[in-house]
Amino acid sequence: MVTQEQRKRQLAREKFLRQQQRRTNARRKARMRNSVIASVLGVVVIGSVALYTTGVLKNDDDKKADASSQTTPSAAPSAAKDPCEKPAAGSVKKLTWKKEPAVTIDKSAKYTMTLATTCGDIGIELKAKAAPHTVNSFSFLAGKGFFDHTKCHRLTTNGIYVLQCGDPTGSGSGGPGYTIPDENLKDAGLKANVYPAGTVAMANTGQAHTGGSQFFLVYQDSQLPPSYTPFGTLTADGMKVLKKIAAAGENTGAGDGAPNATVVIDKATVTKS
Repeated sequence: MVTQEQRKRQLAREKFLRQQQRRTNARRKARMRNSVIASVLGVVVIGSVALYTTGVLKNDDDKKADASSQTTPSAAPSAAKDPCEKPAAGSVKKLTWKKEPAVTIDKSAKYTMTLATTCGDIGIELKAKAAPHTVNSFSFLAGKGFFDHTKCHRLTTNGIYVLQCGDPTGSGSGGPGYTIPDENLKDAGLKANVYPAGTVAMANTGQAHTGGSQFFLVYQDSQLPPSYTPFGTLTADGMKVLKKIAAAGENTGAGDGAPNATVVIDKATVTKS
């Protein structure tokens, strides 16, 4: 016969097991949610041969599979008029380095980056004090011509609203050969896990400190975990150009693909003032 004390212990065990099951389910859902976010914003990191694997923000095949599972593709993407001009003459240098450059920027100074693109100039006010490693890296790479003649290879129009650039291969799997630390993840502008329109932030693999050269420009408020270094803000004119690119749509009809606009960075310049 089961005593009252034994019954209490049995009920306690059952309650504990139920709690454990709920926690396990919650962790599983969190992992699934995070994997979706990483695939939607996946990016890059290179190891000795290729630290970059794309994903904002992973592999392009994974990205397409994830996108198709989250959205309903249209029967056929409509042909959109390309609002941009032909790229300037020249080719991508595809340079790599073994380690992050030493930080030499003046953290108290004002820095701006201008992306002279086929669609118009995109001005970005950089946050040198809050993200010195990131701004220093962009200053270094721009000075070496790393971004010149590179395509902005990805546009998302469903769930998150970003244009992704900075890959010399144009495939979503390229980078500079080194990674930089995450910075400024508690930026006052990131509220309720939203990257507001106008934010310029680093893409990564979903793991800490895996940013390289790929970055994204937010043209509409986007729900994302605060895991992507916000290092700049678009100027008003830069936002106009970005919205023109976004309005042309992407080429899959599923909300995640190459932009219909031919977005090529003819020249990237970082200026101290």
